[in-house]
Amino acid sequence: MRIVWPDPGPFRTRGGRPIRWLAVSDDEEPALGFEANRTELGTLDSIVGAGDLQPDYLGFLADAFGVPLRYVRGNHDRGGRWAESAATFSPVALGTGSIDDIDGLPVLTLEWPGIRHRDRKRHDGSAVVDVVRLAVGLLLRRLTGRDRPVVVLSHAPPRGVGDGDEDTYHEGFSAYRWLLDRFRPPLWLHGHVHPASVQSWRLEHDGSQVVNVTGAVLIEIEPPDAILRR
Repeated sequence: MRIVWPDPGPFRTRGGRPIRWLAVSDDEEPALGFEANRTELGTLDSIVGAGDLQPDYLGFLADAFGVPLRYVRGNHDRGGRWAESAATFSPVALGTGSIDDIDGLPVLTLEWPGIRHRDRKRHDGSAVVDVVRLAVGLLLRRLTGRDRPVVVLSHAPPRGVGDGDEDTYHEGFSAYRWLLDRFRPPLWLHGHVHPASVQSWRLEHDGSQVVNVTGAVLIEIEPPDAILRR
């Protein structure tokens, strides 16, 4: 998918080149196991993960493309094989409720909130705490003149925007919906919901693109003048 970014700042040293991410989540993409397919995707800047993938698979992608990798943990990302894999490969996991920089873009990170409580079930209560922390950070950035458009990277989607309706476990979080409606990030990436269970893997919501990256999605983030140049 392609999105035009409203802030020219991250592109000033890129000569107009888009920021290219491979976003992955939940299901390993078989096509990425073949070198010819990876070559066809072209040069990437980063790989971003939205959870529920083994660290050894994430490490394979980072090595195969030769780019940095960042990810948030999903509801299955703890214990057992996952913990053993994480200890061996150690890809960079992002915390929750923080604002990180990836390729010049501020990224708000939201792992599965129950993972810190050893709870794989839906845990919207803890999500409220995470969202409040992020909202305070965003308001402070706005008050100090450092307000910039942000990307949100979460495992679960916002409630009612890209979530599944086959069971309550795959409903989105209401706290995330509040964050989406209040701050309107241009891009929100999430996993957790199988694309076959929803009408579309990509939704536009009041100026925000909410994208389900289950499997793998190539994201091209272009500078504001990209449409004119094309």
